[in-house]
Amino acid sequence: MSTPITFAAPHAFLGARPGDRAAAVCVAGIPLDIGTTNRAGTRDGPRAIRAAARMLTDGRHPVTGVDPTGLDLSDLGEFEIALGDIAASLARIEEQAAGLNHLLAFGGEHGVTLPLLRALVKRIGQPVGLLHIDAHLDTSEDNFGQPFAHGAVFWHAITERLVDPKRMIQVGIRAPAWPEMYDWTRSQGVTILAAQDVHESTPAAVAAQVRAVLGDGPSYLSFDIDGLDPAFAPGTGTPEIGGLATWQAQGILRRLGAVDWRGADVVEVAPAYDVAEITALAAATIGWEYLALLAARG
Repeated sequence: MSTPITFAAPHAFLGARPGDRAAAVCVAGIPLDIGTTNRAGTRDGPRAIRAAARMLTDGRHPVTGVDPTGLDLSDLGEFEIALGDIAASLARIEEQAAGLNHLLAFGGEHGVTLPLLRALVKRIGQPVGLLHIDAHLDTSEDNFGQPFAHGAVFWHAITERLVDPKRMIQVGIRAPAWPEMYDWTRSQGVTILAAQDVHESTPAAVAAQVRAVLGDGPSYLSFDIDGLDPAFAPGTGTPEIGGLATWQAQGILRRLGAVDWRGADVVEVAPAYDVAEITALAAATIGWEYLALLAARG
């Protein structure tokens, strides 16, 4: 059967077969959007990402030559959430992520990462290393009085011992934050690589630092789309200038094939603020690049 023309591609991510939880790799949307602290709208992110992914179904990876659609891949659709209840939504997300072999999730707000890490760590029995690409630290203990808002996700991940902070690196950080947040984050052993440091370095050097921090153990990728500069990703709730360019993000990720990846998410896409699908396409391509890493390792 020939590959469908892009505008007629199936709505599942990369045309993956639907609903098979036993697949080697699953994709799921998580439309949680009740813990955002600025502009709302990320509940529509997963649909927009899937639509933009039609551009990624016609051909192989330009560097490695792999075809991510050759993976044993299934799109599970959207996870259920509890309307208006963050804690109950996190519990439902964890239940639905439990038992999956490998999950690539599209958000939704960044708070969805917490239940995904809970489910993953229960399954593999140990904390994971973490590559966190973002404009924000997300290590607030009490984010505007709501402890499970999207800016508190990695405070919980660290204190719940879901993540090994000595194997955690944050890339692209540049947003205003209280010095106490930086002090606490660094005191846990987390490596913080500011956006300016990335700009003054190279993707190859940044990737080498990421590999050194993550080491050989199981690791997780959490990519907040606002890690990219608003010029490349305007469709998000908390944009911050001075961020990564898409070519920098690609250049870093393409050099991380040796990492023992166990799961990933791409979050905070809010299509109501997007322009010509550029944010959704960036997010879809990050997901595609991640799946290409999995496909290349066989």
